[in-house]
Amino acid sequence: MDLQQLSQTLEHDALGVVFINVLLQQLGLPVPAVPTLLLAGSLAATPGALGKLAAAAMLASVLADWGWYHAGKRFGYRVLSGLCKLSINPSSCVSQTEARFLRWGPASLVVAKFVPGFSTVAPPIAGALRMHQPSFLIAAGAGGGLWAGLALGAGWLLRDTVRQVIAALERNTAEALTVVVVLAAAWLGWKFWQKYRFRRLSAVPRIGIDELRAALAREPRPLLLDLRGAVMVAQTGPIDGARVAEHSQLEQVVGDWPRNQPIVTLCACPQDAGAILAARRLLDMGYLSVRPLEGGYEAWMASK
Repeated sequence: MDLQQLSQTLEHDALGVVFINVLLQQLGLPVPAVPTLLLAGSLAATPGALGKLAAAAMLASVLADWGWYHAGKRFGYRVLSGLCKLSINPSSCVSQTEARFLRWGPASLVVAKFVPGFSTVAPPIAGALRMHQPSFLIAAGAGGGLWAGLALGAGWLLRDTVRQVIAALERNTAEALTVVVVLAAAWLGWKFWQKYRFRRLSAVPRIGIDELRAALAREPRPLLLDLRGAVMVAQTGPIDGARVAEHSQLEQVVGDWPRNQPIVTLCACPQDAGAILAARRLLDMGYLSVRPLEGGYEAWMASK
């Protein structure tokens, strides 16, 4: 559907289009909603109509977030791990996103819509952590309303500019499409560069589960750092003898550990991403022997 068709559809059923577009985007589908909100705001005839659009967008956002909340509440870390695996860059692990949620608390749901990669992950984290449902709905509603309201309001205030841009795009469709393709290619290129960079960082020697078990059975034992998120630790319990650690607090957690003694990092991330990043940081900090556990928490559980 081109911009002219979208404009005509919005003129006939703006509430329905805005509701469905926002719902699909917040459920995780690659359907951008901000352009629709800007255009809908520019076409709103009165402040009352603008308010109805904001209410429709907020309702759609809350319904999607509520669905993710219940998915997280029921399935816990499996939902978060699945979302993490969908990322082009596996180093953006759920445990780090989860730590951000724990630091910010309910306020994280208000700002989640403005943080790339956080909007879809925050509601299931809230559910997995058993956040009080009324508090969740209030925070999710505030966040959805602020996000949609700003986009609709910008469209309303800049309605003449938005219409001029649409007209210019309609006159220069080929050039506009070229720009979009170039920008999309640049974004994908950046993401794949991050993936390539992560693979280079992954060139850290790993330790197998059998070697780790043998090392833990003799002295001096290596320090085992558990980098799983708080949700998973709460659900499955801590690992005996391990120190629970967050990426943002690595230095504090290992501060009393001799730099010449071995450290093993463990996570439940795709491709052991979190454990590898932590190992690389500790090596850069001067620790002489830091290795991520190959296979992570799954390998640990399988060896029991």
